[in-house]
Amino acid sequence: MAAAKKTKTTARKATAEKIHDSFIVGAGISGIAAAIKLKREGYNDFKIIEKADRVGGTWRENTYPGCGCDVPSSLYSYSFALSSKWSHLFAKQPEILDYLEDVSAKFGITRLIEFNTSLDGATWDENRHLWVLDTSSGQYLARTVIFATGPITESKIPALPGLESFTGEMFHSAKWNHDYDLTGKRVAVIGTGASAIQFVPQIQPKVKELFVFQRTAPWVLPKPDLPLGDRSKRTIEALPVIQRGWRKAVATSLNVINFGLRNPNVLKPISTAAKQLLRVQISDKALRKAVTPDFTLGCKRILFANDYYPALQADNANLIPHGLVEVDGNTVIAANGERHEVDVIIWGTGFDVSHPPIGSKVVNANGDRLSDLWKDSSPEAYLGATLENTPNAFLVLGPNVLVYDSFIGLAEAQLDYIIDGLKKVKANDIGKITIRPDVLKQHNDKVQKHLKGTVFNSGGCKSYYLDQNGRNFAAWPWSLAELKKKLSAFELDDYEVTYRNEEVLRKAS
Repeated sequence: MAAAKKTKTTARKATAEKIHDSFIVGAGISGIAAAIKLKREGYNDFKIIEKADRVGGTWRENTYPGCGCDVPSSLYSYSFALSSKWSHLFAKQPEILDYLEDVSAKFGITRLIEFNTSLDGATWDENRHLWVLDTSSGQYLARTVIFATGPITESKIPALPGLESFTGEMFHSAKWNHDYDLTGKRVAVIGTGASAIQFVPQIQPKVKELFVFQRTAPWVLPKPDLPLGDRSKRTIEALPVIQRGWRKAVATSLNVINFGLRNPNVLKPISTAAKQLLRVQISDKALRKAVTPDFTLGCKRILFANDYYPALQADNANLIPHGLVEVDGNTVIAANGERHEVDVIIWGTGFDVSHPPIGSKVVNANGDRLSDLWKDSSPEAYLGATLENTPNAFLVLGPNVLVYDSFIGLAEAQLDYIIDGLKKVKANDIGKITIRPDVLKQHNDKVQKHLKGTVFNSGGCKSYYLDQNGRNFAAWPWSLAELKKKLSAFELDDYEVTYRNEEVLRKAS
């Protein structure tokens, strides 16, 4: 990791004398779960802030047409708050947001959240062994911090030549302009990732012409979605065993997929079958060839949809199997030189996940801003939760914990580990705890070694799992069971520990 320039900071004294046991940043799926789990463990002295005016995180921000989850709702829900209200096997964004708001209210978390409060900076004060947290609502002190800001937060728009000359409407899928009517417009969609796969079929019937710029053809498999009527909902509510069994069945099927991702040869029959299915789904040979992936299934995120290929075959739709490289006024130009005049550009270009935005806010014990440390590489953490030289601080859904499963399930597993650590900090009167550099290095060396054989690294594609140096910063190379086993207990031996009585002696001397 490249050396970073030191940030000269002096932790300001908080205006309030109150020192919180813990401080939670963010009220998305992770922040809500963190607060609920802390309360369950008898922790009441914590603060939770949220930059927006409601909970929800990514499910509050992403409201594009067709937005939904590609993990069945039985599993994409908290283990402690199963729901019988889902209208489909795969829930849509409005229902997921409603669910998160309902859970937050039910468990008494909503009233604890300070909304419309953003984190401006978090600085470790070595003298007091405290975090000084500057927010838009004032300054706070906390012994520990949980950064629950999530990995999918910063939308990405490429800097292309001539982009400033475009005079039409332009927005990212994560910041959808619902006030703009696409009816009768010529629309360019840039990217064919998870968001575009969902919104393209929704806007295609409305627009005059649709130009979909595809840099790399994704694997798009049929989505086994079904509606759940009122009778099904009543049955699930009356018999919770159905919900638990459904949840277990989905988890088992995802474990099978994870096994294939770790052993790419297992996926070859599925790849062959998917390519054969394309012959049925797409009659036009040129289009079929253009949407046929040239990398191993699973190397990039596997997408699920039943209406994407039909939308591409509509009379007003045009797939351009090249990336967008330039904009000239209202003309968009593909890598092959193809030019089209459009009224609207919609960016389906994803998020900057290799450089988490929270890094620009946090200054560690060495006085380094994390974003400076990550500038030329991607972050490293121990079990995706603790960072080098960053005491008493924890990430949720940090580096190298991505398993093909529910993000909610992963967050819960990590939070069980984090909260076990907080309990041990309190029980042992610990003032400062930091991951040991040798433990961190050994862990990440082993992770990177075992990732080499997975489909993410060997599948022949470029994906958001890999940073600009080709290092896989996202994926976990083993099973979900192995990850949960590692996260089952917070081992103090993995950390450098300073006890409060040591602090007193140090200050006295």
